[in-house]
Amino acid sequence: MTAAGTMPAWAALLTALLVMVGAAVTLIGSLGLLRLGNFYARVHAPTLGTSFGMASILAGSSLFFSVIEARPVVHEVLMAVFVTLTTPVTLMLVVRAALYRDRTEGSSEVPAAAAVEDLIPPQEG
Repeated sequence: MTAAGTMPAWAALLTALLVMVGAAVTLIGSLGLLRLGNFYARVHAPTLGTSFGMASILAGSSLFFSVIEARPVVHEVLMAVFVTLTTPVTLMLVVRAALYRDRTEGSSEVPAAAAVEDLIPPQEG
């Protein structure tokens, strides 16, 4: 990109910082996917990493192109709105499908079912 050479140092540093923070948060969310124990714990880490990491990266992108073009560039706001709306909805639908599957199969992986089984005394007879 040839226009990047004319960018002020403060904007370049802030852009780099925002993009690096966003990449780090997204990486941490991805590592949470690998490290956490069961499905229900695993689904939260990538969702949070996607939301917060995406916000930081898009803020850096918006800053970069606004400084380069000398006008506000807000295309990233639309991207942020769509990702922010679709990621939690997708998480909710995937978790509901998993809960339904686990309940119909009688799995002990269901968080609520495991807690209820501990409270109910065993049946005699």
